[in-house]
Amino acid sequence: MSHEMVKLSCAEISTLWTLYLNNSMSVYVLKYYLEYVEDPEIRKVIAEAYDIASDNEQEIKHIFWKEQYPLPIAFSENDLNLKAPRLFADTFKLFYVLQMAKIGLVTYGGCLATVSRKDIRSLYQTFLLKTVDIFQNVTDLLLEKGLYVKKPYTTIPSKAEMVESTKYFSGINPFIYKRTLNAIEVTHLSMNIETNQIGMMLSTAFSQCAMNEDVREYMKKAKQLAKNHIHTFINTLTKDDVQGPMSSDFSITASTLPPFSDKLMMFHTSLMTAAGIGNYATAAAASQRSDLVIKYEKLSSEVALLAKEGADLMVKNLWMEKPPSTADRNRLADKAH
Repeated sequence: MSHEMVKLSCAEISTLWTLYLNNSMSVYVLKYYLEYVEDPEIRKVIAEAYDIASDNEQEIKHIFWKEQYPLPIAFSENDLNLKAPRLFADTFKLFYVLQMAKIGLVTYGGCLATVSRKDIRSLYQTFLLKTVDIFQNVTDLLLEKGLYVKKPYTTIPSKAEMVESTKYFSGINPFIYKRTLNAIEVTHLSMNIETNQIGMMLSTAFSQCAMNEDVREYMKKAKQLAKNHIHTFINTLTKDDVQGPMSSDFSITASTLPPFSDKLMMFHTSLMTAAGIGNYATAAAASQRSDLVIKYEKLSSEVALLAKEGADLMVKNLWMEKPPSTADRNRLADKAH
């Protein structure tokens, strides 16, 4: 049976729907970035990312049309104001594209692993490979410009060793020796510092140009939470004499005119918080010191509460699009009689 004759499964519908919204948002964010980018090399990378997001959106739109499935509302020109002044520095835009590429690698890989129809698998493989390309190009450019935030270095061990005691996992009991961080734990702490720095800067920019007062207050909360988490991770590293990753010169202007609608900014923040929860879950699973696992669980709960508050705010303003759902059989049965 050809894939055209196979109906889309829930996994395929849900991933297509999610990716359509994500790419639709990215198109308008990157379109605004292109309006005010000055560095020609950075412009080239942003233009490449814009073309990828735009092409991905059109590919998914074509599938929805072919399958006669309702097209998500997503975003439009009404969510973008190109007349708004410059809000972000070129260097921030470069790090932003890198961060979104990292989210894309995880998202597309996860989507590919859940679907079965051959044409959808092929589409997601293409999306993933294009994201790998943009990730490589942005990383190369950051390295060339001396902007890349390198992970901390550790000493090279003299030999491979086995864990000889369960004390290796200790971290909470003050009467038991707490070992130093291992390389895996340092990596995740460093990565979470970097992602929170991007989130903090986005929230700062959104807070100063949001039109809705509740949105402004929400962005202030998001900014403060990201700042608190950065301090937590840096303190954890410095206690073991590990230097945290040095942030580059991220900067935003003093503009208060919004380039994006409040709806788009809230959706973007919800995407970042969801990615943050995923990052913390991965870090907790990879960390072997008990205090780190508990710390990630606590921080995850804080992000989850922020995400819930954001979701409530989006529903209040009719900004949250309902995901595809299964049929309510009981309700249909009641209507039939």
